[in-house]
Amino acid sequence: MENRDIEKSYPINEFIEKLRRLADCLENGEPFEIQIAGERLYVPVRATYTIEHEREDGSQEIEFQIKWDTEEE
Repeated sequence: MENRDIEKSYPINEFIEKLRRLADCLENGEPFEIQIAGERLYVPVRATYTIEHEREDGSQEIEFQIKWDTEEE
């Protein structure tokens, strides 16, 4: 699998829909499936969820991160 680093912007209604689907999967203990820039991703239940805050040069950023090892799949 090749390395990839993509940041994709979504209209607010699509962003909300993706967050709701993610929250539903988390509450139900189910894996999460999402397509980003043409690639379908399957996030396992064992993934780690973090929230990151960055502040630099007059701007701020919050990232909701989901991480998992693909070797275990």
